[in-house]
Amino acid sequence: MSTQSNTVNTVHPVDQVLPWGTMLPVALQHVMVMYAGAIAVPLIVGGAMKLSPAEIAYLVNADLFAAGIVTLIQCLGIWKFGIRMPVIMGVTFAAVGPMVAMANSGLGLTHIYGAVIASGLFTVLVAPVFGKLVRFFPPVVTGTIIAVIGITLLKVGITWAGGGAKAADFGSAQNIGMATLVLVVILAISKFGRGFLGNVSVLVGLIVGYLVAMPLGMVHFDHVNEASWFSAIMPFHFGLPQFEIGSIISLSLVMIVVMVESTGMFLALGELCKRKVDAEDISRGLRTDGIGTVIGGVFNTFPYTSFSQNIGLVGMTGVRSRWAVACSGVILLIFGLFPKMGAIIASIPQAVLGGAGICMFGMVAATGIKILQRVNFESRTNLLIVAISVGLGMIPMLAPDFFHSLPSWTAPLTHSGITLAAVSAVLLNAFFNRAQTEEEIEKELMHSAHSAGAE
Repeated sequence: MSTQSNTVNTVHPVDQVLPWGTMLPVALQHVMVMYAGAIAVPLIVGGAMKLSPAEIAYLVNADLFAAGIVTLIQCLGIWKFGIRMPVIMGVTFAAVGPMVAMANSGLGLTHIYGAVIASGLFTVLVAPVFGKLVRFFPPVVTGTIIAVIGITLLKVGITWAGGGAKAADFGSAQNIGMATLVLVVILAISKFGRGFLGNVSVLVGLIVGYLVAMPLGMVHFDHVNEASWFSAIMPFHFGLPQFEIGSIISLSLVMIVVMVESTGMFLALGELCKRKVDAEDISRGLRTDGIGTVIGGVFNTFPYTSFSQNIGLVGMTGVRSRWAVACSGVILLIFGLFPKMGAIIASIPQAVLGGAGICMFGMVAATGIKILQRVNFESRTNLLIVAISVGLGMIPMLAPDFFHSLPSWTAPLTHSGITLAAVSAVLLNAFFNRAQTEEEIEKELMHSAHSAGAE
């Protein structure tokens, strides 16, 4: 008996298979948090392509279906694919600009899918090279990137709390009150809840907000009534892919940006899960971004990336099991095949999501600040690295038109504050401090972990 108990105790929380009663609610939390972002890209691209409502609905279903497949690969792992951590996958916003530009230039969906598949193969091939760059990410770099990820995501959470971008009643007392209610419920459960209840504080907050919003007329079921019960997702539904070199180059550049962001996200998740993320882990995770993008092109959707907003949920709940997020992948698959179920989740008011978003995304920023506590700021150069990188990372959020005169091909870089901060932090750290070896970084992280444990 004692031997079995010791064996169980040695299983890392990331690898623990939780009881179904705990795992399913946690999985549903992850889906509810990422859902709005997951369906936004097919809605935008479908609108730019002037597709019919039925075709746009098919794009959304295909997106959820493919996201479920790729999430399962990322969490569970197949051969050299999958980081085997609690990572949920979704379509990247970084590709929206180039794909809309393709649509406006007269290229069809089949050209976009050709570029998606080719850029995914490109990512798979170069992922091992990116994986070896972990030595360029000491705490001064990772802390800065993670803080900027959190601050950037906070804009999303605040926009949700106001009622959603371009909402006619944005910032109304009703929206702010609803977001506040959800936030108060989450905080109350975080303080007084124990065990299972504490693990699903975000889900409870969202459910309470949803139930209160219904009698106030904030929940609309039009799309639920219109959605079909079943929709089969077939490869190449819109035709065989066509490959155009300019489009392929454009999306390949986007995938380089995606790999930079994903690398920072993997390191952030490693910090939250207290599991060391090495070069091979990063390579497997980035390969999955690539193979997920190929799967996206085949199943009529777009480039995939690891969703950064969900790492805040890992920090909030403390549930680190990759099997729980694998369950999220199964839920996404089901939503893709049974659109009416997905439409119910889509009916959650943005203000309800906002209360949870502020809490979770703020947690990501706080994690970055916590990592920066390990940095020796007696050195003025480290202060400069953080100061300049954070400053550059804020440009797209505070001054969206700042880079408007630059060529359009620079948009994936200049429109992403996370990427600007990451590139800046890596380059400045290499300039001021040189690139540390993996052993030096590991020793520094271990020292800081011991310091944190002693607090």
